[in-house]
Order: sequence, then C-alpha cells, then structure tokens
Amino acid sequence: MAVDYAVIIVYLAGMLAMGWWGMRRAKSKSEFLVAGRRLGPWMYSGTMAAIVLGGASTIGGVGLGYQYGLSGAWMVFTIGLGLLALSVFFSARIARLKVYTVSEMLDLRYGGRAGLISGVVMWAYTLMLAVTSTIAYATIFDVLFDMNRTVAIILGGAIVVAYSTLGGMWSITLTDMVQFVVKTIGVLLLLLPIAVIKAGGFSEMKAKLPTEYFDPLGIGGETIFTYVLIYTFGMLIGQDIWQRVFTARTDRTARWGGTVAGTYCLVYAIAGAVIGTAAKVMYPHLPSADAAFATIVKDELPVGIRGLVLAAALAAVMSTSSGALIACATVANNDIWSRLRGAVTRSGGEEHDEVKGNRAFILIMGVAVIAIAIALNNVVEALTVAYNLLVGGLLVPILGGLLWRRGTAAGALAAVSVGGLAVIGLMASYGILANEPVYYGLLASLAVYVIVSLATKPTDAAVLAAWRERLAGRGADSDETPAADPVTV
Repeated sequence: MAVDYAVIIVYLAGMLAMGWWGMRRAKSKSEFLVAGRRLGPWMYSGTMAAIVLGGASTIGGVGLGYQYGLSGAWMVFTIGLGLLALSVFFSARIARLKVYTVSEMLDLRYGGRAGLISGVVMWAYTLMLAVTSTIAYATIFDVLFDMNRTVAIILGGAIVVAYSTLGGMWSITLTDMVQFVVKTIGVLLLLLPIAVIKAGGFSEMKAKLPTEYFDPLGIGGETIFTYVLIYTFGMLIGQDIWQRVFTARTDRTARWGGTVAGTYCLVYAIAGAVIGTAAKVMYPHLPSADAAFATIVKDELPVGIRGLVLAAALAAVMSTSSGALIACATVANNDIWSRLRGAVTRSGGEEHDEVKGNRAFILIMGVAVIAIAIALNNVVEALTVAYNLLVGGLLVPILGGLLWRRGTAAGALAAVSVGGLAVIGLMASYGILANEPVYYGLLASLAVYVIVSLATKPTDAAVLAAWRERLAGRGADSDETPAADPVTV
C-alpha cells in the first residue's frame, strides 16, 4: 500500500497548496465568493461537474448498481437531468443577476422581504449537505489507513476547511478542476473497464445475475419519480449550484458549460451502475451495498491505480464538501448575519473587511460541520432532510419568481413557511425516509403561493422593472477589482 499512500498524500498536499495560491488571488468579495465571475467554459464545466458529483454519486451510485443493477444509475442520472435543465432554461438569467445568493435573487424579485426566512432554509440545506459529505471521509480513510471514524472526519474535514478558508472560491475552483480530472481518470477510464473485465464481461454478467438487473426501470417507478422530484428540482435551486453559476464569465458560458457538465453526469451515472453490477458478480454477498466500491477497489485494482481510484473517491467527496461549505458560509454571512448586523451598520458602525468576514464564516461553519458529522451517523437521513427542506420550502417561490409575474412577496413568504413546516411535520409523522413529506409539502407550498399571491396586491411595478433590468444584465453593481489576467479556460 506504500505507493497508494504516496498517491493520496501527494493529492492532499496539492489541495492545501492550491488553497495557499487562492489566498493570494482572492482580494475582493467577488473574487473570494464567486471567483471574480471570470471562469471560462472549460473550467466552469469541470468545476460544475465536480460539485454535483460527490461521495453519494460515486460510492452511493456504485452501491445502487450493486443493489439494483443498471437501474441504479437513476439517482445520479436525475442529478444530471437537473443540471441540464438549469443550464438550458435558467442559468443565463441567473448569471446576469450578478448576485451572491439565492435569497438575494428573491429579494430582488419580491422587493426585499423574502430574504431572511429563505436564507435560514437554504442555510439548513447547505449545512446538512456539507455534513453528509464530511461523514463520507470516514469510509474512504478507513479503507486507506484503517483509521478511526472520528479521526478520519477531522482529518478530511480539516483539509477542506483549510483550503476553502484560505482562498475561497478561487481555491475551490482550482481544487475542483484537479478533482474533476482525477475522477474522470480514476472512475471512468480505470475502474469502469477493469471492473467489467474482472467480472467476465457483459455476457458473463448477464449470465450470472437476474434479468431485473438489466431492466432500466428495475429500481421502481415511484423511486425514480422521487429522485426526479428531489434531485432534478434540487439542482435548479440549491445555493451550492447557483454559486457556481455566478462564477461564469458570461451567460453563454453558464449555458453551454453547464450543458457539458450535465451530459458528463449522465455518463458518470451509467458508469457507477455498471461498476456496481460488476461488483455484484464478483462479491454477491457483501454486508452492505455501499461497501461495493471500497471492496472492488481494494481487492481488484493493482498498486498505484488503487491509490488513484481512492483519490478519485476522495476528490468526489471533497468537491461536494467544499462547495457546500462555502455556500453555507455565504448564506450565513450575507443572508442572515448581515441582516442582523444591518441596524448596527446603519447607526454608524465601522465598515468591515468583506473577505476577512467571509473567511471567518467559512472557518466557523467548517468547525460546526465537522462537529455535527462526528455526532451524526446516518448519511442518508441527513441528506434526505436537506433536500426535503430545499425542495419543499424553496422550489415554488424561486421558480415562481422566475416564471410567474403575478407572484408576490406575501405569496413567497407563505410558500417558504408552509412548505418548510409541512415537510418537517410530515417527516416527523411519516418518517424521514418516506416519500410523502416532499410530495405533500411541495403541493402545500404551491397551493399557498398561488392563493396568497392572487389574494394580495401585485408586486410594485418599480420592483418588477428593476428585476427585468437585472435579468437583462443591466443595473448590477460590482464590487470586484478588475484583474489583468481574466480566467477564460
């Protein structure tokens, strides 16, 4: 394992070095939070694919393939569909808004009264997303070093918190590009063909497994529908995803770069399911489906390649973890703390350092994420809570604001409140993993949004006019310092 250890250690050291590089570059709020809005199409595509394809997509995707066969691709496939929908239909408008958070968009659209409560819901979502990614370090470091769970979480989490705190989005962007390349080589180009060959090829896999393993709908129609509802729609509105859209140099970059990333996700989904199916042939009696990835890597790959593939798994987890962490800190600082601090600032308080403030919030949120990850055991439940809150509480007011002119601030606030509370209450009643909470919560949010919007005074014409100006890419203030070396890759 010495060679494998060396590969992992070099990779982790490289992540920290990129954090230091990012610290030297991030001199303004725009540079720190959205990489100066200067990413070109190729860098944008790589970082967007890295953020959405995390540990759940890699380790979990292989596990679903082990359990259900090729239809196990549906979870990651719906993530790709969501990213494609976001890129084709919404990303250009989102990029032109020149904001930092989803709640700022809601404030612009509804007249400044929807931001705080939506910020709290989005903060809870990004916090739990960061926690679930951080928990996954335990699985990877256990395979690598037979490491204690708590120590593994602290080690992996500390590295992500360090490079994210130092350089913000610039560090995360650069590390995500490396992680994208490592994942592509490790999972698609190495693990996929090796797993199929070791399993005897597709003909041998079909001969040894039940026919339902090769049924595209074998996982079940209701499960697929739930994946679409949670993950496809979740991709449309998550702060972690929108914050990457904000990094695009142009709206064209956001559209086409995101389309490439979404297509990559579809390929990654199929690859994970095929690897899991191959693992079922080789190891038909594993104690859990999620052990399939680690088992096939540990037992079937040669020295060196094994380290690279494990680095790919680590890259998948780190990219999602760092993206969720900066999103969580951005929402906490810009949407919650800044509003609470606003009265002090208006009464004559000193101007604070924007970069220093956001850096402090990443550090604080990172420590909180590590602590929660150590205390929490069930990754699936935490991720389900996060996405249920996001979709049930925020999907309707966000898409309603983008698509329906008659939507009002009162309708948006009612939708967030009723949808969020309904999801929480129904999870307590039906169980966290039940499908009903997100179904009924979303319906309640939609009904309240439409009824309250129609029953209240339409949004002020001046607010809508300012909104249309921002959608057209005009009227946005910029706090960034123009750089002499725009990133156009």
